[in-house]
Amino acid sequence: MDITNALGRRKTAVARVYLSKGKGEFTINNRPGSEFFPTNLLLNKINQPFELTDTVGKYNVKATVNGGGINGQAEAVRLGISRALVEISEDFKSVLRAEGLMTRDPRMVERKKSGQPKARKKFQFSKR
Repeated sequence: MDITNALGRRKTAVARVYLSKGKGEFTINNRPGSEFFPTNLLLNKINQPFELTDTVGKYNVKATVNGGGINGQAEAVRLGISRALVEISEDFKSVLRAEGLMTRDPRMVERKKSGQPKARKKFQFSKR
């Protein structure tokens, strides 16, 4: 049995994705995909790489995700799936890159600075 693995990240979420030939079953942190990601929007994000490459229902996905929120985790899984599909076939790369699924989103939360209440917000200034 040939298993392809890839890593996906988004903000502080990290997803390890394992693709294997199968019927299109999703298992995320040992739970069914529809249970782990309850909304259709999140499930559509995960299915997007398969829809673009016409491989819906051809691979089983087993993923472990930790860190971040539910949306960041879904996008991390999506990036991992995209990278794994490219590992399987290089032909998918141009299709996925055109949709922006091969690019890791580098935006992170900016750190809080000392002498300020938040990262950019300043304490109220009093002239007198």
